[in-house]
Amino acid sequence: MFRLLIVAVAMLAASWVILIILARRLPPGLAKDLATILPACATTARRLRKDPRVPRRAKVAVAIAGLWVLSPIDLIPEFLPVIGPLDDIVVVALALRYAARRTPPDALIDAWPADIRILRRLVPTLPR
Repeated sequence: MFRLLIVAVAMLAASWVILIILARRLPPGLAKDLATILPACATTARRLRKDPRVPRRAKVAVAIAGLWVLSPIDLIPEFLPVIGPLDDIVVVALALRYAARRTPPDALIDAWPADIRILRRLVPTLPR
């Protein structure tokens, strides 16, 4: 039983590595932006949570979005190709927009690890 669990975890980790490698090889465009948005949002959420410039309400919204992504219960099942992670992306984007309206723009830009133009798509009110 224990070996079966180890094999299952190893296969899951291997599939994540393969997906990361394939996502990095995508040509520039919408598909690549969508493939990089969740990891970038996760990093941003972690950084915003620790930033003293971010108000408590924004931190709570970002934490709820993080819990939504980690939750095994989804509106759209994850195993469906392309649209599976769509509900996660929408919830994270909405939480990030909410937090962005209450957070100083420089704190948000400092926390964002990916291409700034993706953040500007998510948060159109961000100064140029």
